[in-house]
Amino acid sequence: MNTCKLRIIGSKSLRLIALSACALLVTSQAWGQAYPSRSIRFVSPYPPGGGTDIFARALAQKMAASMGVSVIVENRPGAGGTIGTDMVVNAPADGYTILLGSPSPLTVAPSLYKKLPYDPQRDLIPITLAATVPNILVVHPSVPATTVKELIAYAKANPDKLNFASSGNGGSGHLGGEMFNVQAGTKMQHIPYKGSISATTALIAGEVQVAFGDMLNTLPHVKSGRLRALAVTTARRSPAMPDLPSIAEAAVSTYDAGTWYGVLVAAKTPPEIVTRITAEVIKALNQADVRATFAKEGGELVASTPEKFAEHIRMETARWAGVLKEANVKVD
Repeated sequence: MNTCKLRIIGSKSLRLIALSACALLVTSQAWGQAYPSRSIRFVSPYPPGGGTDIFARALAQKMAASMGVSVIVENRPGAGGTIGTDMVVNAPADGYTILLGSPSPLTVAPSLYKKLPYDPQRDLIPITLAATVPNILVVHPSVPATTVKELIAYAKANPDKLNFASSGNGGSGHLGGEMFNVQAGTKMQHIPYKGSISATTALIAGEVQVAFGDMLNTLPHVKSGRLRALAVTTARRSPAMPDLPSIAEAAVSTYDAGTWYGVLVAAKTPPEIVTRITAEVIKALNQADVRATFAKEGGELVASTPEKFAEHIRMETARWAGVLKEANVKVD
């Protein structure tokens, strides 16, 4: 530990002030070296039960065991993940508030919302891109389509009959549907719900007919026969459902609308703390049971460097800006 060496000249009062400053300097250095010394908040900007929440809890459990402090998952849903993200942006930049981010609040929101209270590329430090995950294009059994091509043909012949559900404006299910409309030439209407579980429940009930749902919540209902799976949304097939084609393979060659999860902290977080968090997250991602959690949803582990994650965010922001402009999608 660095020591405070001062030659103190002057009155007794000045000497006391100088000694107090020295003590504060030494104490602050000790605090910095002791990170973490208290509990950490891991913010999931979506409701409990969805993929983001489940992954956040899997990582938090491993990080807590390794770091020796509580890592508490805090759900702050709303506005496509932007409420929870904004909370992290405005938290003290001390490493005690961490975000599990996804496309909506980080790469879609800048083009989707007219007024966004933060700039993802300015106000957050990327730690690592944790994993990429496919969604599944599913339909209610009443829809007379067993393939993507049949769904496109039915949607074009019946432009006012199909609505697609999502977990909310700007989420991966919303964007997946808008990209499908643009690239397949369909006009399905978007119906947002509060979270992926609510959207899946509405689809099962027949309130809506189509969804680009997350695999974790959707797959059990596909296996039970309550929903029919047509394809995965990533460019290639998912190891979790190898017999299910991708939308690109089945009908729309340019389609690729999977989701992903990444870890970030507030800008101006000290470099040594960023380095520590990066090491802990990578360590957690390499645990066998965490890998199994990702694999259950068809996730492919990435565990990138901060630099590569930053580049991923820049590229995805530009890509979704083009899609939203072409689809003429805006949210006030």
